[in-house]
Amino acid sequence: MVGKPVTPAIEKANRELLTTLPFADTQDFDDADRGFIAALDPGVIRTADGRVVWDNDSYAFLHGEAPASVNPSLWRQSQLVAKQGLYEVVEGIYQVRGLDLSNITFVEGDTGVIVIDPLISTETAAAALSLYRAHRGEKKVVAVIYTHSHVDHFGGVFGVTTEEDAASGAVMIIAPEGFTGHAVAENVYAGTAMSRRAGYMYGAALARGPQGQVGAGLGQTTSSGEVGLIVPNVEVTETGETLTVDGVEIEFQMAPGTEAPAEMHFYFPRYRALCMAENATHTLHNLLTLRGALVRDPHVWSEYLTEAIDTFGDRTDVAFASHHWPTWTKERVIAFLETQRDLYAYLHDQTLRLLNKGYQGAEIAEMMQLPPALADAWSTHGYYGSVSHNVKAVYQRYMGWFDANPARLWPHPPQEQAHRYVAAIGGIDRVVALARTAFDDGDFRWAATLLDHAIFTDAGHAAARELYADTLEQLAYGAENGTWRNFYLSGATELREGNFGTPAATAAPAIVAQLTPEQLFDSLALSIDGPKAWDLDLAIDVTLTDLEVTYRLTLRNGVLIHRRREPGGAGVSLILTKPRLIALAGGDLTSPGVQIEGDRAVLDSLLGVLDPGDPAFDIVTP
Repeated sequence: MVGKPVTPAIEKANRELLTTLPFADTQDFDDADRGFIAALDPGVIRTADGRVVWDNDSYAFLHGEAPASVNPSLWRQSQLVAKQGLYEVVEGIYQVRGLDLSNITFVEGDTGVIVIDPLISTETAAAALSLYRAHRGEKKVVAVIYTHSHVDHFGGVFGVTTEEDAASGAVMIIAPEGFTGHAVAENVYAGTAMSRRAGYMYGAALARGPQGQVGAGLGQTTSSGEVGLIVPNVEVTETGETLTVDGVEIEFQMAPGTEAPAEMHFYFPRYRALCMAENATHTLHNLLTLRGALVRDPHVWSEYLTEAIDTFGDRTDVAFASHHWPTWTKERVIAFLETQRDLYAYLHDQTLRLLNKGYQGAEIAEMMQLPPALADAWSTHGYYGSVSHNVKAVYQRYMGWFDANPARLWPHPPQEQAHRYVAAIGGIDRVVALARTAFDDGDFRWAATLLDHAIFTDAGHAAARELYADTLEQLAYGAENGTWRNFYLSGATELREGNFGTPAATAAPAIVAQLTPEQLFDSLALSIDGPKAWDLDLAIDVTLTDLEVTYRLTLRNGVLIHRRREPGGAGVSLILTKPRLIALAGGDLTSPGVQIEGDRAVLDSLLGVLDPGDPAFDIVTP
């Protein structure tokens, strides 16, 4: 896709930022470059058959002053985040940055190395480990720590160790309490929709360049290799708990319900180093990520940051995280953590203050301004989360989707609204003409609203599609937030070139394999076509021979219920292993290993009402 020129309105707004933001402050560049040892050259990672899963070299254009087509603040952040290679945090702790959305960290013990957060993909994690070993020696991996339950912090585990080494106890796999359940559920239950939306959020299908994808704020984008999961064999459950791994003492702080439902911070006394997982990075993070997730709790988030400051601050010389670059010296670490803490607390408290005055989420988002001390700190800028959508998330957390205005209690759905709005305005050509005026006036938000109605009335209207794509592109050029830019450009791409589907899915076989039987039956229940199943009344026994347990499944009123019970009395019984059940649920009805007793038609009836998700559902069109 070839981008259109920048309009004068966006160019002017971007130019003004150069005089209002503290670009003379280059401390982040000094910190991002500190400890550099070597880069992966070329910065391209492939699968065994040659497919590219990561290409950091595609961001080589990120040098010099920001072009008019990129918000200069986002350009600055992308320059920092695109830095790639092996870095020394302190002697004994090393990070590889720029080889995936997240960082991988290596902590040296007495005989081997502890790996923290092995990226998204097997291939990127393996490349990072090879880069580390090329400069620090062939140290064996003695432990892997997952800081939290998001896929960019565990998916590449097969690139650094094996199931066999974990099962034998040769490698410790350490994670916070509840990790596996949350990791699996998030990537499976709503995984199809989240992955489709993540394609927009991270801009994985977009061309790189000044008029295309320049990064995602937290990292440049997501890798697209093999995703794996090894279940932890050591679970951390309490703040203050300590482990000694290969001679290295680790002190843990639990932080559940913050950036992830299962998350933890930890401290290395030997190195006077604090790992903050993903709760203190050089951006305002998401309280509700645009790909979709449960709303996070900024109040709890801020409290855990206070606890980290009080617990570790006076004995910390460096703080590092699973994204971005470290912060050094006790004074700067404490100041950084306090700024991050105040950021989340302020958004929480002020949103609650204003909603208690009767303002609703969208209104509060327009009203919210950060205090000058926070607004002037680069680490608070909305490169990944934003003040706008985070405020709406706080409102949603406390008040839900309804703003209490009865006119908004039962509105028509988008397509029906669109038909009525377009008719009321005077037809689609009139709507496009008004949108053109708004576009020419630089009111791209209003132009997008009008054109959204036009497209949901007639998705094939050529003039509406073209102007809508141009409008989204201009919004992208002005966005400080990397994920907003990617959403806008992804919408423009689909309007111009068609649906690009889901570039990368997180419900990988290795993750699905870790579903408990209960989670597997829950995921089946989520796939039942309710209306199609209204009249079915079925009972199926499923005996898992490898787990020596039987479940009774009942389908009634379009609802699939499961419970453990002794076998007998069902219309049909399945006798199989859990892996075979996973294959069966995925539609593989041909491989051997399933014993069926009773009426096969009962099983066929259940399979006949399964309705899998669509990884290429439309977003900008109806």
